[in-house]
Amino acid sequence: MNWDQLEGKWKQAKGQVREKWGKLTDDDLELIAGKREQLIGRLQERYGIAKEEAEKRADEFVKSLTDEPVQKKRAAHQP
Repeated sequence: MNWDQLEGKWKQAKGQVREKWGKLTDDDLELIAGKREQLIGRLQERYGIAKEEAEKRADEFVKSLTDEPVQKKRAAHQP
């Protein structure tokens, strides 16, 4: 999944974001609305991390959303 897709599917992804980053509030999640820069800024604020680290974590998270269904499909096809 990329950031444009995440923004479009934000309502579905919010639960996963909440699980990953429990310090983010409901207001934070509404403000973020799938936008990369908003998520990075909130991660910096809530977790006290540098921008580069927040970018890395956010990008890895979005990539993991892409990989998860593929891994499940592969597992389902194995005998």
